[in-house]
Amino acid sequence: MPATLGLAWRLLRGGGRRGMLGALLTFAAVAVSTGLLLLAVGVNHGFARRADADAWRHPAGMSAGTATAVQALSTDYVRGRPVTVVDLAAVDGRAPVPPGMRRFPRPGEVWASPALADLMRRLPPDQLAARFPSRTPAGVLGRDALVHPGELVAVVGRAPGDPVMTAGRDDRSGRETAASPQRIDHYATGAVSPVPQVYQMLAAVASVLMVVPLLVFGGAAARLTVARRDRRLAALRLVGATPGQVVAVTVAEAVLTAVAGAVAGALLYAASVPVLARIAVGGGGWFAGDLWPDALWLAGVLGAVPVLVGISAVVGLRRVVVSPLGVARRETPPALRAVRGLLLVVVLAGFGAVGGGLAGMGRAGLVVLLVFVALAFLAINLVGPWVVALIGRLTVATARRPARLLAGRRLLDDPRAAWRTVAGVALTGFVAGFLCLLNPSPAALDGGPPDRLELAVPPDRSAAVAARVRERLAGMSAQVTVRHAETSDGGTDGGPNGGDGPARDDVVAAEVPGGAAAVDRARTALTGVVPGQHATTPADDPTARRLLADLRTGALAVLTVSFLVAMTSAGITGASAVLDRRQTYAMLRLAGTPLRVLDRARRQETLIPLVVMGGGSLLTGMFFALPFAMGVGTAGLLTLLAFAALGFAGIFGASALSRPLLRSVTADPAPRPD
Repeated sequence: MPATLGLAWRLLRGGGRRGMLGALLTFAAVAVSTGLLLLAVGVNHGFARRADADAWRHPAGMSAGTATAVQALSTDYVRGRPVTVVDLAAVDGRAPVPPGMRRFPRPGEVWASPALADLMRRLPPDQLAARFPSRTPAGVLGRDALVHPGELVAVVGRAPGDPVMTAGRDDRSGRETAASPQRIDHYATGAVSPVPQVYQMLAAVASVLMVVPLLVFGGAAARLTVARRDRRLAALRLVGATPGQVVAVTVAEAVLTAVAGAVAGALLYAASVPVLARIAVGGGGWFAGDLWPDALWLAGVLGAVPVLVGISAVVGLRRVVVSPLGVARRETPPALRAVRGLLLVVVLAGFGAVGGGLAGMGRAGLVVLLVFVALAFLAINLVGPWVVALIGRLTVATARRPARLLAGRRLLDDPRAAWRTVAGVALTGFVAGFLCLLNPSPAALDGGPPDRLELAVPPDRSAAVAARVRERLAGMSAQVTVRHAETSDGGTDGGPNGGDGPARDDVVAAEVPGGAAAVDRARTALTGVVPGQHATTPADDPTARRLLADLRTGALAVLTVSFLVAMTSAGITGASAVLDRRQTYAMLRLAGTPLRVLDRARRQETLIPLVVMGGGSLLTGMFFALPFAMGVGTAGLLTLLAFAALGFAGIFGASALSRPLLRSVTADPAPRPD
């Protein structure tokens, strides 16, 4: 093994300046792939930590033994931001200590998150602090109790007989933002609320959309400057090296570069975590530690990337091992078979058969979707070289100029190498098509009136509650009304035409003029009018709007990552292709071919398959998103088109960086003994 590593290192150093440039290209590709893979793993880890931090607030009920505490959950609002209020009462001295606290709260105590404690100090008491039994927090909640750093959370200690601990809660949002008092002996764990579950599922989908192209890109990194390496290894085979020795040298050379690139990618991600933690998702930023993967995942990524690069390098050695003379003579490899396209047809047909029912299958549907998306990526990557070869034949047949003929011949001669140049863009096209139909209109993000406070009460109590509301809001110029709820048959509770169906709560509403400060003063004044319930406005339920906004943000983030990968792939593989063919380019230049013709041929060799494969992948991605389509608003569509245009412009710009390298390699037509 030391001899193999030594030979691999000598071959890396002996490749000269351009050979070392090829190794640096592989190093950069692996570093980018590793950093983005760690981002995907870190985001999933972060959402799992958030789910754990949210779970304890929801009463878990009894598991065994005797109840030791009573727990209830409600949601208040201040300045339009939600305030999670957890009410706790100890039944005996064995009450479990809540996460993020040193002890169980005593009756009348308030423990607040850092952001809420700061807000209680800054706002006048009649706008926030007076809502709680104590205006000064007895303690500050720690990290384990919080979903994100800026979250507003209050833990209020109560007596078991307090009306707040016996009154029911009405969670009309369906998102478990409120829970009636329950007797507990432990706190819940895991993703018990639907909102964290939705975020975890969306993160899993986004990870597959990012990770599969990254794995393809990382595997392709091992095949950079493949022609130079194959000719060199073929020479070793011809002078007597065994297949095992060739494989060992190849693996050692690839893994040496990949390990260095993986470590660099991990350092790059570590440096980016403080910046990533500032990105607001799910209502706020992140704790930096949440975005850092566990040691096992970190070791898995750092170990898997070099293994993937090594396997990819070995897979590409078949021609060197079986036919080294053919490699040395630069014979055209056998044509690709059309059977490659059957896998894509099978995947599309299979998804078409089951895709319509995935939306109603919950987590099982998510797993099926992720499997089909991964298979689609695999099928596109498999069929890509065959389509590129077909494009090459058509290009040669229709060529009327030398540049087009050269481009077509290059596509036909080595479709796999040409596919590596455009693979990142093609897979990005799938991502863009998939996310295009998951882009909700901004109109869906609009809320209701922000100055109409409402309380839902039983019909027989609405008059008394309305009277108390008028009394507490005296002097605020508030207009108080009662909206009687309809029964199931269309009648009105308590009216002469009341039906026999189940009654719904009346709504006591108060229109409060004066802006956000006046509304918060009214909220504070109405605290306790209905035990366990907070006055809210129609604009106060931000969960759905925030989820849709985060979906748009996530779609743009995934597109950003995908286009960055595509641009990096286009730049690196384009430069690698020029290095692979430097002798061919130099001989053509020596024979009198103008540099502009060679450069035009190089651009067309990328542009033609790019348009075809990118467009086809875009349509495939849209097909996979149809069962989950949310509609595309005009603004969202324009944003997506602008984003795609900038992305493709960046890809063309990255590809254009190879022109100086082309000019350099054509300036020295003499063969190099590397």
